[in-house]
Parts: sequence; C-alpha cells; structure tokens
Amino acid sequence: MEHTHTAVVHDEHGHDASTKSIWRTFWILLAITIFEVGLAFSFLEWHWMPRLFLNSIFVGLTILKAFFIVAEFMHLRNEIRNLIMTILIPLMLFVWFIIAFLADGDSWKNMRKDLAPGKPVPPAMHVNTEEAHH
Repeated sequence: MEHTHTAVVHDEHGHDASTKSIWRTFWILLAITIFEVGLAFSFLEWHWMPRLFLNSIFVGLTILKAFFIVAEFMHLRNEIRNLIMTILIPLMLFVWFIIAFLADGDSWKNMRKDLAPGKPVPPAMHVNTEEAHH
C-alpha cells in the first residue's frame, strides 16, 4: 500500500468579503481617529472654536465609531430590525441613565458649595423653630 501526497496550493492573497469589510471598517475608524486627534491638537494650539462645540463634535464622532464597531464586529449590520432595536433601545436608555446621573452629580456638587461648613446660611433658609413646633 502506497501513500501518496499531493501538494495543495492555497491562494493566501485572496480576501473574502468579510475580511474586506473588516479592513474597510479599520480604515474608517483610523481616519476618524486621526481627524479627532488633529482636531484636538489644533484646538490646543489655536483655540479656534468653543470648547463645548468641540466636545459635541468628539461625542458625535465617538458615536459614529461605535456604530461602525457594533455593525461590523457584533455583526448587527446583517441582522433583522427587531434584534437591532432590542439591543439599541436599552443601550440608548443606558446612555440617558449615565447623562442623568452626571447631571445629578453636578447638581449635588453645586449644592455642596452653597451649604459648605462654616458658611453663613442665607436668611431665607433660617427656620423659625417656634413656628415649626406649633
């Protein structure tokens, strides 16, 4: 009995559609990141736009990058609409949750400044203890 081996040549240079899609996503994410870094360095050098507007641009670009990551690497681009909504709606609620707690935390910080120990209480905040007990 004789063993025969044949050489199998695989074309390693051919990319299938999923590999091309991953590379396309990589280049898009790289371009957005380079733009963000360039924008940040130009702002540090020249202060040519309001900081709030710049932060809004960064948040928008970060959401755009998150879209590409979720669509490609979580394979949501090819899923049905109901599954996508099942994931996106709780995600948006979670983002709202974070924003609400950050706003509440900022409010607490401002209240803490107003009621700091040793700071005199404004007249409107004094409570007449005699009227409160009757």
